[in-house]
Amino acid sequence: MKPATEQDSRDFSHVTSTKKRRYKLSDDLIYAKKLEEHGIRPSVQRTAIYRYISENKVHPTADTVYMALSPEYPTLSKTTVYNTLHLFSQKNLVRNVMIESDEIRYDADTSDHIHFKCTKCQKVFDIFNKDFFTQIEENKIQTVPAGFTVKKIEFNVWGICTECGSDCKN
Repeated sequence: MKPATEQDSRDFSHVTSTKKRRYKLSDDLIYAKKLEEHGIRPSVQRTAIYRYISENKVHPTADTVYMALSPEYPTLSKTTVYNTLHLFSQKNLVRNVMIESDEIRYDADTSDHIHFKCTKCQKVFDIFNKDFFTQIEENKIQTVPAGFTVKKIEFNVWGICTECGSDCKN
């Protein structure tokens, strides 16, 4: 048996992690139910991926999701992340955001909104403007030729965000 001083110096961070994990488990049940509502069989990895996309409003790429989750889920592979995000997209659980031609980002908010990409910090922000989309809906018949049916509208804007704009002024 180790002396008490050696036992006291051990790392007890796992105790805190267990408490955090219990909290995550209750949240994970909510996320798992959302997966089931979209016809997706929830697994630990799928639930973790959806939780990350939902809680991190940064419109992450598949690589970002993998890098964030792999320390907590060592058996998670990049292939699993890519395949899972593809499944989520097919089932309309997440939206693919193609703001640049060389990368796909993911958004758990599938409602109509604008994506704004800051050309300085590269962050992508959601902008909600119901009037904008209402005006598009009301005028869509004039927007597209006769016989065309609008199924989806995506709108991306590039510029400088307020944080980067204030950095430029200083």
